[in-house]
Amino acid sequence: MSEIPPDSRSPIPEGLRKQLEDFRIQLWRRKVIEAVAAGLIGLLLSFLIIFALDRVWHTPGWVRLVILLGGVSLFAGFVPYWLHRWVWGHRREVQLARLISRKFPGLGDRLLGVIELQDQSGTESTASPRLRAAAMEVVAAESKKRDLDLALPSPRHLKWAAAAVVLIVIVGAAFVVTPEAGMNALERWIKPFSKVERYTFTQLEKPPGYLAVPYGEAFALDLRLSGKSKQNPERAYGQYDSQPPIGASLRKHGYKFQFPGQQEAGIITFKIGDQRHRMKVEPMQRPFVEDTKVYVKTPDYMGIPRREIELTAGEVGAVEGSELVFEMVMSRPVLGGEYGPTSVSGEMAQADNFEESSGGLKVSGGKITTAPIMVGAVPFEIPFSWKDEFGLSGGSDFRLRVDAVKDAPPVAYTQGLDRQIAILPEEVLDFEILCEDDFGLRKVGIEWESTGTLPGEKSVGKGELVVGEGGYETARLMEQVSFSPSAFEIGPQRLILRSFSEDYFPGRERSYSQPVIVYVLSREEHAQLMKSQFDRTISELEDLTRKELNLLDENQRLERLDGEELQKEENQRRIEDQQTAENENAERMEELMKRMEELMKDATRNGDIDKETLKKMAGALKSMQELAEKDLPEVSEKLGEAKEKSNTPEKTESDVAEAVEEQKEAVEKMQKALEQANEANKRFEASTFVSRLKKAASEESGIVSALVASFEDVLGLRGSEVDPKDLRKLSETEKQQLVTASDVRWIQEDLGHYHARTQDETFKEILDQMKKSKINTGLDGVRTKLQKNHSFTAAEEAKLWAEKLAEWSNILGEEMNKDGGGGGGGGAPSPEDEDFEFMLRVMKMIQEQQDLRARTRVLEQLKRDNQSTTQIRR
Repeated sequence: MSEIPPDSRSPIPEGLRKQLEDFRIQLWRRKVIEAVAAGLIGLLLSFLIIFALDRVWHTPGWVRLVILLGGVSLFAGFVPYWLHRWVWGHRREVQLARLISRKFPGLGDRLLGVIELQDQSGTESTASPRLRAAAMEVVAAESKKRDLDLALPSPRHLKWAAAAVVLIVIVGAAFVVTPEAGMNALERWIKPFSKVERYTFTQLEKPPGYLAVPYGEAFALDLRLSGKSKQNPERAYGQYDSQPPIGASLRKHGYKFQFPGQQEAGIITFKIGDQRHRMKVEPMQRPFVEDTKVYVKTPDYMGIPRREIELTAGEVGAVEGSELVFEMVMSRPVLGGEYGPTSVSGEMAQADNFEESSGGLKVSGGKITTAPIMVGAVPFEIPFSWKDEFGLSGGSDFRLRVDAVKDAPPVAYTQGLDRQIAILPEEVLDFEILCEDDFGLRKVGIEWESTGTLPGEKSVGKGELVVGEGGYETARLMEQVSFSPSAFEIGPQRLILRSFSEDYFPGRERSYSQPVIVYVLSREEHAQLMKSQFDRTISELEDLTRKELNLLDENQRLERLDGEELQKEENQRRIEDQQTAENENAERMEELMKRMEELMKDATRNGDIDKETLKKMAGALKSMQELAEKDLPEVSEKLGEAKEKSNTPEKTESDVAEAVEEQKEAVEKMQKALEQANEANKRFEASTFVSRLKKAASEESGIVSALVASFEDVLGLRGSEVDPKDLRKLSETEKQQLVTASDVRWIQEDLGHYHARTQDETFKEILDQMKKSKINTGLDGVRTKLQKNHSFTAAEEAKLWAEKLAEWSNILGEEMNKDGGGGGGGGAPSPEDEDFEFMLRVMKMIQEQQDLRARTRVLEQLKRDNQSTTQIRR
């Protein structure tokens, strides 16, 4: 049997083939629609999920990635799988027959058989072509009777397509209604890890993500709605970590939240409509000043270099005209700040001449610095403010006070001198000057000015001596000064002596101390001054002697008591009172002795005091020294021993008796000293008449010299024609003539009293001559002529009276020399006189040596002063 050739195979009937082809197309169409619809649904649904989630919260990137992957995987994984299964997997008749057999098992099996017969090969005896064709026709006829579409899988393509269309419509609507939200969601869907912020209908205007707040202080926070915001909720809430939420109402297109003070860092979550904003909050201390310095530049005239001062009390004093630069070290770096405006501080509520100043702070690392601030005449305060890199402000309560100080004038004090003092021209005044200034002494010294001289005497005018040079930073100078009138050729007259100081303030005059009146005396005036001092000393010595006699009387009363009575309490108190009084007398005697020593020194220096007077003064001084240093203290010591409680009655009685005996000797010595002092005073008084007459003669001679010097300017002129300056000199001469006439009258009166006490005939003769000469009338006549400007005749008469006064002075001087001559009518001097002469010469030598050293100190001062800085104005 022969094999059937391939080309003799029977094809599937056309009707059946066409029916299967329609079934395949219908299957493919449905499954393709389902695949595309499912892919679209996945993509659109994932987009819509993100869109919806973004309306509620800020969808994290990883969530968006999961959603995106889910949507894309449905499209990229399910669609190929679906197409492979239903399109690729059902492209042949066999595959279609198997799908049909699920619905129509019999038909499906016969279709599988027909399809197999179509491809079957064999011999004619085993596979007849006619039989195969007949079988195929039978199956094709049966297939026509069936609706193969019923064998298709359950139709889902319409539902899935409808779902996809619905999603497309929703997505489109979202883009149409809220294109910004749609585009934002699309971008965030496509790029899940991008930094694109989600779109909200409630939008804020640049809300911060981090905020530093003051540590422990309540703080306010403003959130403003953006102009693009679609919603403006009436209420907003903010919650700090788990604390209760804080609400805020919409006002002026924004919300203001008030949070309590915080000490721990946290997160604030704001809920405003669909807006959810998280902000990190970190409480920290405000920036504060750790250290403050001020650089002070004083005015140029002070010469003080720029100084750095550490401020610890928030206040600095600066002289008017200074420039201040403040530098502050901050607790942490700041971005910038301001100072000012300055304001008047202290008791002055306002000042017309006060100028405000303000400006920005210069930042350099952790330091801030002000611009130079000028210091005026009034104190002021400087407020500060600053802000750090975290936005925290500071300095609201930080203020610095500047105490404006005026450059006060310097002060000068004269120390070691009485307000009035009398000296001889060659004497030296040793004293101190103390000068102080707040901002530097330039120089210090003394200045003197003549305030009155007698006619014919030379006025010193003005003079000065610089004794110390200071410096820009010298605040205090104390200098030792020696001043001798003779070193500056100053004769007898009255001086006003003052110390002075100068500082560096431009144009400021000197500052002076209180004036000291220095009377530069002539020998005659000095002797009269000593006489008045001697009178007071003798008067006090007499009083002291009377008191000592009274004490002696009381001690003698005690002496009459026996020892047991003396030891009684009341008598012991009497002894103690006596001892106290004795101690007081000893102290007073010591004071009188020191005054007597000074008088002795002055008398030796004077030179016009006769030797006999000095001898008697020396004798009185010696007795006073013994009384002060030995006799009176011994009496007090014996009285002290008498009241010792350990004494026996006999010892107490003996001590009182010894005290009385010693006191008697002391009283005798006091009386002797008083006698010697009175004798010396008597001779002193007599010698003063010589000095007073010499002084009167000298004054008249000075009047003559002054008139002779003015002859050229005033002779032959009427009073109205005389120059005012010459008229003033004539007036001064007239006043001096009146004073001299008064002195001469007092001399006559004192001569009368002296004669009444001493009965000295020489003084009586001089008094009679003065009265007989009618000198009082003559001196008044000279003054009258001066009033009438009869200068020539006044000078002639004054000259005659000067000669007469000098003559009387010489007569008294010769008589004094006779009385004070060395012992016994020209015989050899006694050893005692020789000793005193030697002592007197030694005292004079010592005094001259001391005066020489003192004048040398004055010359040394002049040398130090240097001629360029010493200006003696005449």
